[in-house]
Amino acid sequence: MTIRLLMIAIAPGLALALGIYLTDRYDREPIPLLIKVFCFGALSVIPTAFVERILMAFNLFGGILGAAFTAFMVAGFTEEFFKRKVVLYTAFHHHAFDEKLDGIVYAVFSALGFATVENIVYVVYRFAANPYVGLYRGVLSVPAHMLFGITMGYYLSLSKFATTEKEKSFYFRMSLLIPILLHGIFDFILMANIPMLMLLFIPFVIYLWVTNLKRLNQYEKESERGYRGFRDDPNEF
Repeated sequence: MTIRLLMIAIAPGLALALGIYLTDRYDREPIPLLIKVFCFGALSVIPTAFVERILMAFNLFGGILGAAFTAFMVAGFTEEFFKRKVVLYTAFHHHAFDEKLDGIVYAVFSALGFATVENIVYVVYRFAANPYVGLYRGVLSVPAHMLFGITMGYYLSLSKFATTEKEKSFYFRMSLLIPILLHGIFDFILMANIPMLMLLFIPFVIYLWVTNLKRLNQYEKESERGYRGFRDDPNEF
């Protein structure tokens, strides 16, 4: 039973990671580096849990304010901070990070490493008796981490390849602030326990998918144009 639950917990993260890897068709990232990013993303659960426990001690609010603090500060800020830290430590300055799509690939692998371990904790240990937790998290929570990762990688790439220091600084800040905001809204809707607010959940999830698939498609097309241009360059040989 535990092995079955473990497979249910691991499958979504691995499947989404494979999908992102296959999307990067023209200049794929080194597999050892991707494994490193994924594993460090998984390990980032440890400092995240430590900081979240500290922050929860400062959550003296009740009701909606308490839910907002937990959603935006405890979960949103802490998780996105450490997931981005992994990318900055492992891949941001690596020579393989040489096109904008790479930022999304590395940020998603970090996010899915984190999400996979988090999923194991919830599915295998905390809610092992509830068979629907694995389904719910596989459909919503793990993909949400991927979508936050796409947003993060989108802005990290804009920062890395910006032509001015002002733009670099701006997009670098956005690579943390926007994922925190999206993550916080996602969690807050679920935590606030307000029926009317729940009506916004599905539209918000659709917004996340549409927006981030556009970003992924944009960078994929740029990658293809760069590849085609390189292939057609008469000075290549």
